Amino acid sequence: MGGYQTEYTGANYGLEPKYDEFIGTGYRTPASNISLTSDPRTANQLQVTSERFNTGVKGVEVQMLMPEVAESIPEQHLVELNRLKKLVGAEFTVHGPLIEPTGVANKKWDPTQREQAERQMWLGLQRAQKLDPDGNAVVTFHSSNGLPEAETKVVINEKTGEEKISNVIIIDERSGELGQLFPKEQYLTGKVSDPKEEIKSQNKAIWYKELQHVNFNVLQGENIIRSVLDLKENPIEELNGSEGREIFKEAFKLFSEGKKEQALRKLGPTAEKFKDFFSDRMSQLSHGDIYLRDAYEGFKNLYEKAYDAAKRNDKKEDLKKLDAFKEEISPKVKYLGEDPSKIDELAKTITKGVEMLKSISTPQSFRHLNEFAIEQASETFSNLAIRSFNEFKENAPVISIENPPAGTGLSRADDLRALVEATRKKFVEKAKEGGLSQSAAENQAEKLIGATWDVGHINMIRKYGYGEKALLKETATIAPFVKNIHLSDNFGMEHTELPMGMGNVPIKKEMEILDQYNKKVKKIIEAGTWYQHFKVPALAETLSAMGSPLYSMQLAPAWNQVYGRTNTGYFAGYGTNPDIHHSIYGAGFAGLPVELGGQIAGRSRLSGTPSE
Repeated sequence: MGGYQTEYTGANYGLEPKYDEFIGTGYRTPASNISLTSDPRTANQLQVTSERFNTGVKGVEVQMLMPEVAESIPEQHLVELNRLKKLVGAEFTVHGPLIEPTGVANKKWDPTQREQAERQMWLGLQRAQKLDPDGNAVVTFHSSNGLPEAETKVVINEKTGEEKISNVIIIDERSGELGQLFPKEQYLTGKVSDPKEEIKSQNKAIWYKELQHVNFNVLQGENIIRSVLDLKENPIEELNGSEGREIFKEAFKLFSEGKKEQALRKLGPTAEKFKDFFSDRMSQLSHGDIYLRDAYEGFKNLYEKAYDAAKRNDKKEDLKKLDAFKEEISPKVKYLGEDPSKIDELAKTITKGVEMLKSISTPQSFRHLNEFAIEQASETFSNLAIRSFNEFKENAPVISIENPPAGTGLSRADDLRALVEATRKKFVEKAKEGGLSQSAAENQAEKLIGATWDVGHINMIRKYGYGEKALLKETATIAPFVKNIHLSDNFGMEHTELPMGMGNVPIKKEMEILDQYNKKVKKIIEAGTWYQHFKVPALAETLSAMGSPLYSMQLAPAWNQVYGRTNTGYFAGYGTNPDIHHSIYGAGFAGLPVELGGQIAGRSRLSGTPSE
């Protein structure tokens, strides 16, 4: 007996159609708005894309998810795919390689990693453009790939939407190391600390500690050098009067400048007697100099850190103070190692500089990972967008940034929206530097940079206690920026990819929100779990779930009304009926499909020989 692999769904009674029967979601969309994905596991995208077009779809998303596989696609195949697209009158979208755009890897940030990611993604854009050189192919990249979720939020009260943050991930920009903050109970106040406020508190504490360290070194160095230069506890009285004092001071100055032989000659016959005294004092002077040099280096690092923060956050008053102090300290830096008698002036200037740094906004040693990730990823995406625009002009691909599965970095709608907005802003500034006007740059930014909204990925916030209300709020937040929609269903716990209607994604309500901005946006079936287990694209199931009209005139019937009447309605590789049982033992109905054991083409059920 064959394996239990198929199921007969039955046909509707034509005069009494049942709307939304089986897996209907209640939402209606034309079949022309629905695309299939290719298979990302193979470089033979020409073959798998042709197979997808054979189903009758008008769009295919060419998936280049795995960089090593994507780079194995021959250039000639990309050109041929463009010809195929024109031949069948279809459209392509592209899923670019899964690469972390921020430069964070293995719990550490490295700017060279971000630059490498940008180069790999640029190759993906170049190759995507070959698929649609005369249009604007929409190319999807994930907002993150491997980045941890910066805030783990859990719902406390589903009715009110009250939530709590169980931990926050922070980054030390100077070292690139990631760390965590956890809410702590404050026994004095009886409250639970806010991790975001704790980041501010820690930054302030670190900043003042660093300033204090510089101040300590300045004071130590200044005191030592002043003591040496004052020549306290020296045996000057053994020289004759004021003239002898001047000779002693001149000798010490020569000694401090490294002119030891000249100093000894200046002292004359008393030279040998004061040799050890001078050596001891020079050793102390060197010690004080080391303190001051360390103070200066420390101050310089803090100055750079403060300037960078003020520039990044557009703190004009802070920048004004910092620039003024730079003018004051520049001529005094030369005293380091040149004239020990004037080095205390530098010490006083550094002390003044420490007071100035105390008066400006506290730079952040630790930053919230989301804030940092958006800053870095927007740099990557804006660089890609401006380079693409400069090279391909009006036919530049559209960069569409996708929300990854909930529970990973930049997966929530507010993070994705902030990333798109930051990318557009940076693109505008870079385009203006290239000669575009403000309005022209803004128009191009809106055209070329948007979001891909994966309804299955965001549905996974259910495992943190969120419900339908939160999902609709997430959708409304990102809706104005959406260029593409990825269709996959699940039950909110695992990253499964089922056809729509087979999980609990509230697709009808979500699409009603998204349709307010663009009804014609491409809806791409990403039912990888379905294909993995049942070996067929989830097209018929999705068309049924989405209530697509059977005919292009968009008249009745719809797919959910006729599902099960033809062989296209049978599930291959899924269900309760043995797939070859009837072909071996016979069947009572001549019209059964092959999936249910019906007549195998070219073979007689009685004799097993070809039928005439």
